[in-house]
Amino acid sequence: MNKFFRIALLASAVSMLSVPAQAHRAWLLPSATVLSGNDSWITVDAAISNDLFYFEHHALPLDNLSVLGPDGKSITPANAAKGQYRSTFDVKLEQPGTYKVMVVNRGVFANYKLDGQNKRWRGKPEQIATEIPANATDVKISETQSRIEAFVTSGKPTTETLKPTGTGLEMIPVTHPNNLVVGEKATFKLLLDGQPAAGLAVEIVPGGIRYRDKLNDTKVTTDEAGSFSVTWPGPGFYWMSASARDDKSTIKGAARRASYATTVEVLPE
Repeated sequence: MNKFFRIALLASAVSMLSVPAQAHRAWLLPSATVLSGNDSWITVDAAISNDLFYFEHHALPLDNLSVLGPDGKSITPANAAKGQYRSTFDVKLEQPGTYKVMVVNRGVFANYKLDGQNKRWRGKPEQIATEIPANATDVKISETQSRIEAFVTSGKPTTETLKPTGTGLEMIPVTHPNNLVVGEKATFKLLLDGQPAAGLAVEIVPGGIRYRDKLNDTKVTTDEAGSFSVTWPGPGFYWMSASARDDKSTIKGAARRASYATTVEVLPE
């Protein structure tokens, strides 16, 4: 058996052993999360994949990408590009403080009948009135709200960009997201439309899934204040996510699914 074949066989075995092969995860991965000096740059990868943080499914669309600077004002990303498996863009850190990078999406899915035939439609909320025929029957509508974030700090951490918007599912860090250290407990809070999101399951997964046969995930539940805590077992990038379902959509009669995901970096002691 030649060397190349052995390597290919090993890679295939690891892939088959990987627990989360069925789970698609959307994520943002900055090239660095803590920087010093003036006029620093970061490059951010954006993808949807089974394995964190590996490019093997498809690129995350950047249509609804935004970046907030430490002063809370929007910054225009540079060099945005979309490939087959990942999107990329750069951000220049001209100000000291904490930046928030986010992709916030909102969409609608509908099932209905028209002249006795089952129909499906997917689009934006403002398109419902024109895209679903007035004579449609058995109309069932569901709204999705998703927020994907990452945080980067140049110099001293700040908190202006950590403020909630009051819409959808959001994370408010109690422990600063760029001050995470192995062995130390970090606390975060989830809000749904600005109110504590109690009883939500939060999944925390370390990167490198592709190279191990266990997910090594942690699952915690938010308390009455929407808070949850994590004690980091090792350094590296972690993906955290949660979702909520209710009937509080802004679209009359629609169900809603709100989701949140963030990538954080945990540093050695």
